[in-house]
Amino acid sequence: MSHIKSRKHPRPSTARSLGTASLLTGLALATPLAAHATGEVSADSDTKTLDHVEVVGQRVKRYGADEVSSPKFTQPLLDTTQTIQVIGSDLFNEQGATSLTEALRNSPGVGTFYVGENGNTTTGDAIYMRGFDSSGSIFVDGVRDLGSITRDVFNIEQIEVEKGPAGTDTGRSSPTGAINLVTKRARLADATSASLSFGTDDQLRATADWNQTFGTGNAFRINLMAQDSGVPGRDVVERNRWGIATSFGFGLDGDTRIHLDLSHVEQNNLPDGGVPTIGLPGYSSPDPTRPEIGQAPTVDPENFYGTLKDYDDVTADMLTLNIEHRFSDETVLRNTTRWGRSHQDYMLTAFMGGSGNIDTPDLADPGSWTLTRNLPTFKDQRYSIATNQTSLTTRLGSGDVVHDLSTGLEITREELDSAGVGVRGGSAWPVANLYRPDADVSGLDWGSTGAGADGRTDTIAVYLFDTMKVGDRWQFNGGLRLDRYDSAFSNTAPCGGRGGPACGSAPAGTVLPNVDADSSDTLFNWKVGALFKPTPASSLYANYAISQQPPGGASLELSGSANNANNPIFDPQEASTAEIGAKWSFSEDALLLSAALYDTTIENEIVQDPVDQQYYQNGEKRVRGIEISAVGQITEAWSVSAGFTTMDTEVVEGPPVAVDGSDELTYTPDKAFTAWSTYQFPFGLTVGGGARYSGQLERGRDGAVGTPAYTEDYWVFDAVASYAFGPNWDVRLNVYNVFDEEYVAAINKSGYRYTPGQPRSALVTLNYRF
Repeated sequence: MSHIKSRKHPRPSTARSLGTASLLTGLALATPLAAHATGEVSADSDTKTLDHVEVVGQRVKRYGADEVSSPKFTQPLLDTTQTIQVIGSDLFNEQGATSLTEALRNSPGVGTFYVGENGNTTTGDAIYMRGFDSSGSIFVDGVRDLGSITRDVFNIEQIEVEKGPAGTDTGRSSPTGAINLVTKRARLADATSASLSFGTDDQLRATADWNQTFGTGNAFRINLMAQDSGVPGRDVVERNRWGIATSFGFGLDGDTRIHLDLSHVEQNNLPDGGVPTIGLPGYSSPDPTRPEIGQAPTVDPENFYGTLKDYDDVTADMLTLNIEHRFSDETVLRNTTRWGRSHQDYMLTAFMGGSGNIDTPDLADPGSWTLTRNLPTFKDQRYSIATNQTSLTTRLGSGDVVHDLSTGLEITREELDSAGVGVRGGSAWPVANLYRPDADVSGLDWGSTGAGADGRTDTIAVYLFDTMKVGDRWQFNGGLRLDRYDSAFSNTAPCGGRGGPACGSAPAGTVLPNVDADSSDTLFNWKVGALFKPTPASSLYANYAISQQPPGGASLELSGSANNANNPIFDPQEASTAEIGAKWSFSEDALLLSAALYDTTIENEIVQDPVDQQYYQNGEKRVRGIEISAVGQITEAWSVSAGFTTMDTEVVEGPPVAVDGSDELTYTPDKAFTAWSTYQFPFGLTVGGGARYSGQLERGRDGAVGTPAYTEDYWVFDAVASYAFGPNWDVRLNVYNVFDEEYVAAINKSGYRYTPGQPRSALVTLNYRF
């Protein structure tokens, strides 16, 4: 067998230049110097975003928050009868996280475990939580944010992870929760901060945040970000983006307060289609006549199997007007108007490692083997939203019985517009050498197919929440929500292909009408809970909630397939969760400990009858387990964020979904742990680090032969050290995967390809704060 070498590819033509580096450096360091910076708590509103507090002479670090931002939750986290984790900006910034996916590593069992089906690689924040895809349940300031894009955290104050059915709070949603990003807003405090980061594999990023008061009770805030980076451990792949977010605040010291926020983000990425699973544990030959394939060595996890022509271009815009009026300390009226749009233009040269896609000219020499790159995948997709949301919170009663009420009305239109893109003129993607792939290829030709799709969902929702306090010990809460939705979807597609219409007398490939469907219904979601306070700083609770996801609810796409839950002939899928738990607050609310037992059941799953081969909506799945966490400060100098969860999953009714034939759910670790802790010495040095554990993942069931049925569990350890060399400056070093653990971070349904875990790498960040 010939010697196999890993050939590192030159950077593509879009590699960074001195001009780009200068722009990044200028962005970080040429920020206007404002007056003395205070903490993040301000008098501009009653928002519950408490990621910083003001202490004279010292800035106190906050990894979490005492309350969530939504007015639908009227009680602090200590007295909220549900598992909700708040990830503060101090925490994910200290870790060097730049995206939502990276920040969510602080929530156990939440991650991007699934690469996609066959050549259809998932992109952006493809989040799984407690056994189910939660990518369609991501919100920004309480408003749904659809699109398979990567969300940057440069303009994010905190991330709220609500686990368990969230239908009463958000409307249609994933069975196991929702994720809300709270953006930065103008506040009554002059402050400036900036950062410049550089690290392994040409990572380069700069951010700036300037808040300035003007007039009486007014403020302006601008956040800037620019990034031009490679990806540690991956050849050729790039993550390049820039963004600007502005916020104007008016009347922030009065009873009527107005915020006008605008953000614009552009991404120009070179996407990653993963690495073949050849040689991984559990891999065997997909071709019984060539058992040598199953004995081949693993490929270099840095190899890139796409081309320099691949791209993932995203533009995202958001305009928000928020008006708040205080009638009294107890009664507040809020109105939010939002327009948002994201456009993703995407092409990825994907691959499958089936027997027909691996050519072995010399079976004894794997260095001669090639892999067919015959699955270019395309996406030209726009999501838009226009919504107006009004809410009223108030307190009624006095003495031993008090009611905290929250009610509101939401009117929303969401739209999808996508254009078909495909290969033209018989263009063929050149094969790749399995162990020495070359990304610099030619002869590729693609363009519009003339196909397209349009989707729309209109929703009117009303809700009411009540928390009744009886004395100092007992609380009872309940909520209900009605969503009336009306969805329509139509598309055209080339005939004769997978998922396309029959050609009839038309030539194969002719674009013909395909799906033309609509769906409307009223969703009724509710939750109830009870809480007992043994002491003012502790609580014991029980909660039960339901949630529903109607056809097309996660993507605005309806289907005509008999086995697809997005077919409007089916009822909404339903989820219910029972949870009991306890919470304890220590050190004057500086540290919150939580523990919970949960049991979630998902009904109305689509399954095929083994006798008549028809599809029916009688499937049922369940996930249950425990979750414990500790977030906050053990002492003024010692901060911690840690969580552990178990997820016991089961297909209760229906055929197995895991390839090994077990009744477990796919892409769900049975156990997961995450921790991050730092200690700040009085002379300016801070040291710390973290650990993450993910249990074994089962992959999906299909006809693939020889591919791994699961991924192995793994531990990853990170470290951090920072030093403040002045009142305004500090430098931080992050080292990721300190012990250089090799692991599978995500795998596709067929098991042909996987995303390698990030190897040992480093990031240095210079921070300025004034």
